[in-house]
Amino acid sequence: MNPMIEIILIASIIATSSALVGVFLVLRRVSLLSDAISHAILLGIVLAFLITKDLASPLLIIGAALVGVITVTATELLIATKKLKEDASIGLVFPILFALAVILINLFASNVHLDQDAVLLGELAFAPFERLTLFGFNLPRSLWINGIILGIDLLFILLFYKELKITTFDPYLAASLGFSPVLLHYGLMSLVSITAVGAFDAVGSILVVALMIAPPATAYLLTNHLWKMMSLSIIIGLLAGVSGYGLAHWVDASIAGSMAMMTGVFFALAWLSLIMKEQQLSKKKIP
Repeated sequence: MNPMIEIILIASIIATSSALVGVFLVLRRVSLLSDAISHAILLGIVLAFLITKDLASPLLIIGAALVGVITVTATELLIATKKLKEDASIGLVFPILFALAVILINLFASNVHLDQDAVLLGELAFAPFERLTLFGFNLPRSLWINGIILGIDLLFILLFYKELKITTFDPYLAASLGFSPVLLHYGLMSLVSITAVGAFDAVGSILVVALMIAPPATAYLLTNHLWKMMSLSIIIGLLAGVSGYGLAHWVDASIAGSMAMMTGVFFALAWLSLIMKEQQLSKKKIP
């Protein structure tokens, strides 16, 4: 397969899986948690690497997912004290975990592909070089990993769509119906952690956050129906991925950075469209 097609395919799969979990982050008003998790999971990756000495070990994903859940738990424990607001609690927890990971990298893994630039920006252009053969198909490792993660995200959302919908919009009703909002919340946060760590190596934490939040936030401006919001989020994420790749190729810039910027462009277009629509409606109301 052409490397260009493989890069776009990897970005498309990551955009789809990020949009699926990102919709619920935006609706639950915990978008900043995606930023916290995408940075804090580095500690889980580093600790698992120090144990296994293998960047390809699946334990890195498990370690990162656990640290993601620890980040959410620590944040919510601080909020429960009622001494700190949510933003302050998030801002307190993830920099400490991220800084600890950076220190451990400097001390014990400085010669490994886990430097700060790789963590923040990733490098999609290198993704086709790391290949894995499964079921007779030789494809980029990132394509396999993120494809499996997309399958897990889809399965979880399809199985628990009704429960996620009720706990997102009315957690008290969900509890009265016998659902567990806490259990579903941590299940969703585990998915966010797994999705982030799967995308982490290929695209870096900045694009992970951009793809999780910007497409759902853009879709939220355009519709208030959940399934339409999920569909629009996926479409916007895919458009940002393809147009971002084209922009990076045109100006010879970072692929991940260009894709992240295009998510902002689509949000700005939707925002302008909404303002123009509101102005037209207000003019019609004037006799």
